[in-house]
Amino acid sequence: MLLFGILGLTLILLILWVISIYNKLIKLRNLKEEGWSGVDVQLKRRHDLVGNLVNSVKGYLVHERGVLDEVTRHRADSQKAKGIGESMTAEAGLSSALGRLFAVMENYPDLKASTLVHELQNSLEELESALHMARRYYNGTVRDLNTFIQTFPSNLIARQFGFKEAEFFELDNVEERNVPIVKL
Repeated sequence: MLLFGILGLTLILLILWVISIYNKLIKLRNLKEEGWSGVDVQLKRRHDLVGNLVNSVKGYLVHERGVLDEVTRHRADSQKAKGIGESMTAEAGLSSALGRLFAVMENYPDLKASTLVHELQNSLEELESALHMARRYYNGTVRDLNTFIQTFPSNLIARQFGFKEAEFFELDNVEERNVPIVKL
């Protein structure tokens, strides 16, 4: 009788332990999803701001149509991106195109003097900072989730319930890690 009591208590403790680990995995996955949602919101704000910037400088940059078309194309690609991998690739292209746009804008004194363009560029710098913070939060939640999934004994439970490691949101090009420098 004592043996059945010990086995029963052991089984109950084992079930509670599995439930505890499962619940922590759910919590970490939800935090990761929340983190990605924050990045996604900042990316959408960035896409809107880039669209406004392009529309504001179109009249000035009539001879630089290729640069504007490239920014517009990369912006559209970024908006259509699904998942982290596609978003990283698309955002790298958009950052690169924005860098070229800012370089071209340096050659237009009237454009540099435009209050609207100046405000849009300042907003873009602030948004890049917010996006950086959202990426850091997301990557922190991915780190925590991946660590929990990879460590023993929680990896046994994670594997049983189909939890997968998440992908970090990283930029491929080291130069794109910096906020674009805007000189007016």
